[in-house]
Amino acid sequence: MKEYFKILKAVTLFENLKEEELESVLSCLSSKISKYGKNQIILQHGDCISDIGIVLTGQTQIVKEDYYGNRNLIANLSEGMLFGETFVCADIKTLPVSVISTTESVILWIDYHRIISPCTQVCSFHSTLIYNMLRIVSMKNLLLSQKIEFTSKRTTRDKLLAYLSSEAQKSESNHFIIPFNRQELSDYLNVDRSAMSAELSKLRVEGVITYTKNHFTLL
Repeated sequence: MKEYFKILKAVTLFENLKEEELESVLSCLSSKISKYGKNQIILQHGDCISDIGIVLTGQTQIVKEDYYGNRNLIANLSEGMLFGETFVCADIKTLPVSVISTTESVILWIDYHRIISPCTQVCSFHSTLIYNMLRIVSMKNLLLSQKIEFTSKRTTRDKLLAYLSSEAQKSESNHFIIPFNRQELSDYLNVDRSAMSAELSKLRVEGVITYTKNHFTLL
């Protein structure tokens, strides 16, 4: 476990905890590590969930499919990011989404109920963990609201420009890299891939943007 301490120190859940406290924290939270291969399902729609996952290495995605198999990409998760906390906090017994490992990945699992319920030893770090968890859930709600803002635009062009403008603001530059390939971006924005590619080409011809793969520039 100690080999991942450098990553864990950067995880928001463990913010303001000293490195020497981490081992005690992880023990108290009944943490365990699991490894997954590329494109392996970590959690399946309908699974029961009681633990929170933290990505230690690799990339994962949260996706939702409807009855007809149409895929909606909810979020792209990289090193240090959490998943499952929203559903566990809401006491949702079965998952309405799936979590997929898009690369080889290592996941740390922790027991959510041990975060909010002080143990018999009354560990001092529980209040810090609860505060950090509230921040994480709040930030996830803000990100979801932002996604709704993108997808609520009327046209594919408007959705693209809203998303790309947001990414430029986030990176504080008109040159930026998005975390999605074309299929993932169309899934994220809930648009047809061919229509989206056509709009990207139009925007480039009009001199609004330039791009190479997932590298974009707003002109």
